[in-house]
Amino acid sequence: MGFTLGSHFINPTQGGPRARLIVIGGLPGTGKTTLSKAIVRELSAVYLRVDVVETPLIRAGVEVGPLGYEVVRELEASNLELGGKVVVGLVNPLHVTRAMWRELAAALDVPLVVFECVLPDRAEHRRRVEGRVPDLKGQVTPTWAEVLDREYEPWDDSIDGPRVRIDMTDAASATEAAIRALAEVPSGQQVAPDSA
Repeated sequence: MGFTLGSHFINPTQGGPRARLIVIGGLPGTGKTTLSKAIVRELSAVYLRVDVVETPLIRAGVEVGPLGYEVVRELEASNLELGGKVVVGLVNPLHVTRAMWRELAAALDVPLVVFECVLPDRAEHRRRVEGRVPDLKGQVTPTWAEVLDREYEPWDDSIDGPRVRIDMTDAASATEAAIRALAEVPSGQQVAPDSA
């Protein structure tokens, strides 16, 4: 069941004509929030950051586990169904978490672009992690040892689908590269594994 709005047929079970899901992942301290905010400003998109969901739950004594990702997924779905462009910032460490976004995009028939933020220089990554100041009330940022010990499955295109690796050493250059990659992805398609 659907209805016509102007020249667009809208199916309430699918994303609207402009809906798009952009997932920005990577280890803590790699620049996910920086890149997410820049893309949100460029696209006038909705921004969902898993830290914003998880931090108050942790402060309240809730054992978060996968709950934060599940809440963000539901918020994504509701915004995509309204035709929104949605940018999601989260670590996205496991094959199962990466599958969540592919499955959601497929179910709502919206384009999906996934970025993985990286810092090739380990010393620079450590400097950023150790110098990081929490930006949310009650947020506890991980130590360098916790980042190193964190479970983070290596990306496998055959399991996780395509993604664009973004070197966040220079945030301005990385943002330009990400915006170019988004412009090159035709509406309704996923980004190819070797696009950027």
